Amino acid sequence: MLAAYYQRGCNSSELFKNLKIEKNYLFEKHLNQYNVIFLNMQDFLSRTNNIEKMKLLLEKSILRDILRAYPNIDYLDKTDLIGVLLDVYEEEKIPFIFIIDEWDCIFRENKNDTKFQKLYLDFLRNLLKDKKYVALAYMTGILPVKKYGTHSALNMFDEFSMTNPKQLSEFVGFTEPEVKELCKKYNMDFEETKRWYDGYHFENLKHIYSPRSVVSAMLSKSFDSYWNQTETFEALRDYIILNYNGLKDIVIELLSGSHKKINVSKFTNDMTTFDTADDVLTLLIHLGYLGYDYTTQEVFIPNHEIASEFYNAIESAGWKNVVKAIKQSDGLLKATWNQDAHAVANGIEEVHFETSILKYNDENSLTCVISLAYYSAKAYYTEIRELPTGKGYADIVYIPLKNHQEKPAMIVELKWDKSAKGAISQIKDKLYIQALEEYKDNLLLVGINYDPKSKIHQCIIEKFL
Repeated sequence: MLAAYYQRGCNSSELFKNLKIEKNYLFEKHLNQYNVIFLNMQDFLSRTNNIEKMKLLLEKSILRDILRAYPNIDYLDKTDLIGVLLDVYEEEKIPFIFIIDEWDCIFRENKNDTKFQKLYLDFLRNLLKDKKYVALAYMTGILPVKKYGTHSALNMFDEFSMTNPKQLSEFVGFTEPEVKELCKKYNMDFEETKRWYDGYHFENLKHIYSPRSVVSAMLSKSFDSYWNQTETFEALRDYIILNYNGLKDIVIELLSGSHKKINVSKFTNDMTTFDTADDVLTLLIHLGYLGYDYTTQEVFIPNHEIASEFYNAIESAGWKNVVKAIKQSDGLLKATWNQDAHAVANGIEEVHFETSILKYNDENSLTCVISLAYYSAKAYYTEIRELPTGKGYADIVYIPLKNHQEKPAMIVELKWDKSAKGAISQIKDKLYIQALEEYKDNLLLVGINYDPKSKIHQCIIEKFL
């Protein structure tokens, strides 16, 4: 698209007819006005797998095209790429635009070869930085520009990343209006599409959908996880297995639906250098396996598709206890529907034991265990924590999805070192039911208390009458 817009020697105005860009006041100014050099770095790396050979092949390929396009220029040295680019610019006064796809493939495939990486960065810096023949260099990839110490070899770029895409946020994926149109066109359920593929959000845009997954779902007419068909799934599994510096406990919390505050600023933008668990989590943000809230600086699992990938990863990583806890959640949910409070209390006890969360000392940690215990509820409900209602905030509310309206809505109130009966009383006294007025004929009140002295969970379940 970019090459079609910028490339001189053709008229591509028809391609952009009736599109938003055509209405921009700069549209005509830049249309078909530049020499464009488009490079797919993955292609060059695959054909050589050696930085010197890769650099040589890349230079020869560009030089051949330039010399064919401008055969009559008096070149000082036809084998010197930078010299040839300068000669063309001095003679023709037409700047170049470089479009570089998969720029970071070296850091993904040659993770531990720092010499290779530095030579590659030096090559790009020499080719692009402070060169008068460069009008624009546009690079795409998963990773931001690699840092070495406190400096970057390519510090002339403006970066738009998954931690802060700035004004490009609406182009990271499909927006909600776009997905609604696609669902209408392909006769697919929007609410289910939202559950599976929504969840990424940025400072100025709260709903961004995974584009590849949405396209796959629309074309195949099937809601499924399409991430395990990508190369990054192996990376997710490997980092889960790594369990770096408390990562396991954090992943368990994220699987329960929690948000976790992290520091993304120290990430060195490669796939091997980790000083803290935050560095691993930041990499997973860039890979698309975690969402990031720039305002609160919190990380989270964005949707059902990604949660499924985490489940597959922890299963591959051998986290048998956590997998067992999640598998037991279906039975616990059915016990809740049957108002079997004893079975629910025992089920929560099992999840607490299996997950072994270290800091089990307040209602927040109890919330994490409860959400994980009800993991299978995500197939039937929207889970909302701290829902404002009546005279306060309900701890956890489960609202049936549109295609599961026969299921009972549930208000879950949690207590720490108090009583399950007190939790039920709070639901009633503070009028939490007001927020679920439409479900009053099919509504369960669930009170759960943890006694830190006896280390026992207590549960009371009532049907609202």
